[in-house]
Amino acid sequence: MKSPWTGRRWQAALTAVATTAATTVLAVTLGSIPAQAAGGTGTGYLHTNGNKIVDSTGATVRLTGINWFGMETDNKTFHGLWANNPWKSQLDLMASLGYNTIRVPFSDDAIKPGAVATSVNTYSNPDLVGLSPMQILDKVVDYAGSKGMRIILDRHRPTSAGQTALWYTSGVPESTWIADWKTLAQHYAGNTTVIGADLHNEPHADGTEPNSTGSCWGCGDTARDWRLAAERAGNAILGVQPNWLIFVEGVSCPSGGNANAWDNIPDEPCGWWGGNLSKAKDYPVRLNVANRLVYSPHEYATSVYHQTWFDDPSYPANMPAIWDKFWGYLYKQNIAPIMMGEFGTTLASNTDKIWLQELMKYTGTGVNGMSFTYWSWNPNSGDTGGILKDDWATVDQAKQSILQPYLIPPAGGGGGGTPTPTPTPTPTPTSTTCGTTYTITNSWSGGFQAELNIKNNGTAAWNDWSVRWTMPSGVTLGSGWNATFTQSGTTFTAKAPSYAATLAAGQSVSVGFTANGPSTPAPASFICS
Repeated sequence: MKSPWTGRRWQAALTAVATTAATTVLAVTLGSIPAQAAGGTGTGYLHTNGNKIVDSTGATVRLTGINWFGMETDNKTFHGLWANNPWKSQLDLMASLGYNTIRVPFSDDAIKPGAVATSVNTYSNPDLVGLSPMQILDKVVDYAGSKGMRIILDRHRPTSAGQTALWYTSGVPESTWIADWKTLAQHYAGNTTVIGADLHNEPHADGTEPNSTGSCWGCGDTARDWRLAAERAGNAILGVQPNWLIFVEGVSCPSGGNANAWDNIPDEPCGWWGGNLSKAKDYPVRLNVANRLVYSPHEYATSVYHQTWFDDPSYPANMPAIWDKFWGYLYKQNIAPIMMGEFGTTLASNTDKIWLQELMKYTGTGVNGMSFTYWSWNPNSGDTGGILKDDWATVDQAKQSILQPYLIPPAGGGGGGTPTPTPTPTPTPTSTTCGTTYTITNSWSGGFQAELNIKNNGTAAWNDWSVRWTMPSGVTLGSGWNATFTQSGTTFTAKAPSYAATLAAGQSVSVGFTANGPSTPAPASFICS
């Protein structure tokens, strides 16, 4: 990611390979297949076995995560801490939606002694006021861990000024890059929530052939060969923290230079920044600790850059071969696991909707599928938007519903830490009247997703609102969002969350849930209290 406010890439690499608008609602979907949900994020530290990520017991783990950026910017901490939705509530929502991992971009600026975090809302996040960027990160790590989630640290930029083609600059040499990684590895030693290091974000080509100045793969130039640099940094990290996974992104063009359309020389296959791992089989990253390497490509849609493959007459049938060529072969040939570190879209075009649907199918279903962290949680990513809308609380159903069948919620996380303070409650009206609209928004073999719109039809504020109803026999609650859901027998209850405890007169809220069992008949009545 380049800038949250504008386009994410100043330039997407040229290629020479053969080549519903999002709805603003509060209802969301999440992983709902019981066999998947049982997997969670495993036990203890993780390692690799062929193309699988496994836990300390050998059980297969699939990371289905989200990017929450901000530490790489001038704010030096997570974006959205300025919002009315408290940080813990945002983590609660992530977990309830099925995201079991958070990829945290940062710059070296954010971890310097004396670094200052800015734009923290003193009302919604009073427990973060005055904390350093690292202290805020520690709190997020602790709370995420209490929910069974995992954290991947992503060195996104040398400084908050922007991304770089190489992993170092004159002001931030390779020695600083490696030293900072070792410091982080030592800081989180023994904390199994933090599982690894994404060494550098989106190394890419610069200059044109034959005058390449960007990151190459396998070229042998120690100043530019990203594969060799990844080995140096990865082995330095494993020297102090041998339990971490080492996530290595690709480049854009293996030569490290952009295509020159005027030299009459056939151009090499180029892809997204960080997305080209086509040379990794011939020039693999060699780490001193076995079973720690995960390749982590990036993949995007037309809202980021209109690659030529989107215009192929066979689209989207042409896409699996492209993904195979750039990175998918590593997984299919059992060489190493794949964890797609970034992929995203605004879904502004049908082309992009098809792209996201087909990409998710390509990753595979269930716990044996490829791991991923979607870009992004943040709504302020200029050319992708986020899972959240601009209020940092409402979920984009159009995106979430496509991701939902592939998400594996964290297991064993019930929340923790000190509850976030809430405003003084408004007195509950003596007579509560409400209106409800119940809709089945998705279904699959053995389960379904439903949305309930709840409206306060009374004349006074409705504090700590709660609605209950009866479901058919055999229906069991999966997970819910925008309310606290419970089940007792055949009775389901949706109760106001702490961060939105009051419905003003005439105000509505949409909540949603997944369940196992038959979706019919629909509930006959709803009781407000």
